Amino acid sequence: MTLVRARLGLNIDHVATIRNARGGAHPDPAKAAALAQAAGADGITLHLREDRRHIRDHDLEAVRRASKLPINLEMATTEEMLAIALGFRPHAACLVPEKREERTTEGGLDVARLHDQVEPFVQRLRDAGIRVSLFIEPSKVQVAVAEAMGAPVVELHTGKYVELVFAGDKSGAAAELKRLQEAAEHGHAKGVEIHVGHGLTYNTVRPVAAIPEVRELNIGHFIMGEALFVGLEAAVKRMRQEIDIARGPA
Repeated sequence: MTLVRARLGLNIDHVATIRNARGGAHPDPAKAAALAQAAGADGITLHLREDRRHIRDHDLEAVRRASKLPINLEMATTEEMLAIALGFRPHAACLVPEKREERTTEGGLDVARLHDQVEPFVQRLRDAGIRVSLFIEPSKVQVAVAEAMGAPVVELHTGKYVELVFAGDKSGAAAELKRLQEAAEHGHAKGVEIHVGHGLTYNTVRPVAAIPEVRELNIGHFIMGEALFVGLEAAVKRMRQEIDIARGPA
């Protein structure tokens, strides 16, 4: 398969996390969205959580005004979030699991077990013209269920792969990378677009970005952390470079 350019979606939630730690309006997530566009990102991801620990409601339109990049709204399968998504109408909505006590999203949405809960959200979002993605574990079963319920996109959870790499577990990391590859191949064969994300760093992104079926990588926390030292534009450009190297010559 010819490796086409993979898109980089930047999650800017943690700009809002820093702002919310002290209150006020600084730093502004909308400014981060504008900088991301200038630096070569292809999209903006926002996760509007139930407890509003990151992005808050007023940030949605502010980000839209600040950048021409498509917005991917991460959301739980709740009526509150569905109403917000239908009113805001982002380019895409990614359905994710959400627990108030977790620090960040822990694992993928179990769409096989929660089929009856998730499918109505997929259909209502699709009926509104919003592109639906499901954040799932790299499993052929989860991919097949996502396809059966009509989700055009899945985002494969890369968190376990990253953890194994940093733990020095080479065999475990290789096995998890194989799971990602097989799930991506399976989904692509069924006509599902493959995205990946969670925990990816400069040191872990290339093997994942090299998977031919991957069309988009959504990365946030690591880039925001690096931006504290080198600036957001430089951090985005470096990640863009790592992805492009993995994909090979255009």
